[in-house]
Amino acid sequence: MASDASIGPAVDPQRDPLRIAVVTETYPPEINGVANTMRHLVQGLARRGHRLTLIRPRQRRDRDTRASVDPADPAVEQYLVPGLPLPGYRGLRFGLPVYWRLRRRWQREAPDAVYIATEGPLGRAALEAARQLDIAALTGFHTQFHKYSRFYGLGLLMQPIARSLRRFHNRSDGTLVPTSMLGRELEHQGFEAVHVFSRGVDTRLFSPDRRSSALRARWGCDDSTLVVLYVGRIAAEKNIGLALEAFQAIAQRRPEARFVLVGDGPESNRLGARHPSYIFSGAKVGAELAEHYASADLFLFPSLTETFGNVVTEAMASGLPVVAFDDAAAHEHIRSGENGILVPLGDTGGFIDAAAVAAAGDWADLRRLGRAAARTAQGLDWDQVILGVEQRLRDAIEWHRQPRAQREALATTVD
Repeated sequence: MASDASIGPAVDPQRDPLRIAVVTETYPPEINGVANTMRHLVQGLARRGHRLTLIRPRQRRDRDTRASVDPADPAVEQYLVPGLPLPGYRGLRFGLPVYWRLRRRWQREAPDAVYIATEGPLGRAALEAARQLDIAALTGFHTQFHKYSRFYGLGLLMQPIARSLRRFHNRSDGTLVPTSMLGRELEHQGFEAVHVFSRGVDTRLFSPDRRSSALRARWGCDDSTLVVLYVGRIAAEKNIGLALEAFQAIAQRRPEARFVLVGDGPESNRLGARHPSYIFSGAKVGAELAEHYASADLFLFPSLTETFGNVVTEAMASGLPVVAFDDAAAHEHIRSGENGILVPLGDTGGFIDAAAVAAAGDWADLRRLGRAAARTAQGLDWDQVILGVEQRLRDAIEWHRQPRAQREALATTVD
């Protein structure tokens, strides 16, 4: 098949600034882990001198135009496409499969590479357009949708969804995952060309220095009150029920303890009515979120469906000991008993016991774990993470610069 991707000047993939299209269903001010990661990726690549186009669904807040600039970074062009509301995720929209629109745009001016963060209709259209135009394309595995299905009465669809995801990602030049543990799991499932795109944390924003006595006072707490924190979506797929059980065990040992939950989701109203003594703060961002982290004393992370879990490293950077399953970000960065507490994956009883024991311990031990967690977070630098993604993009571009026949022959030899 003839390639249309030679439109535009040739690029030395190892030296020149790149033209990169980032395709994502979600981006700030939307609040979720994928949106947060995409903001760091787009702004980080832009800081390195690359020309970025952000392709995402048009949200209600956007003007009724296709093109705009990123309000957080005017150097980043945005290309907005039609979308529809995402069921169960208030305020989010998924992009429609605008294959022909993207193909025409990229025929006029092809990017050097495309990074596709989400596997919905928009992402699938973007990957097909990139393949037809012979443009380098990487995909990101940011959300374990196949595991989410069992929390919404769709357990029978788990394997078909997993197969669909594998077919999608294997059509790209490589799949970027947040942890080596997930990478090994996906390789075992037949995913090809898997590479680690880790996650950094903004230690200038998330810091123990953000601790606020005034905020604690609004929670009804003084310096001697144990504050237990959860940050994340208030939803079944986040295993929120286990966090509630764990806090109940904590309260039996520390009756004065308070539970603060930061986030929004379909379970918020029901759980708020059922537990009126708990503090449901709603979604928080920026300095306000950082203040909530730093003003707590212990962080519970009960999720079993994370690809990473940015809240873990944010809590660690804020000086909080984290109780989590030995998975995703916790597996990568927590050394149990040294800078947090790990529980074997799926051991719900162990999670409850670990939370209760940690809460019942003395303040000195909690502070020791929190200080060690903050030191670990200091080494998680976003600039190094972005540099790694850039190199993966350059490698994919270099591969596409080779004649198609040569690539196909090499792929056949490898198979």
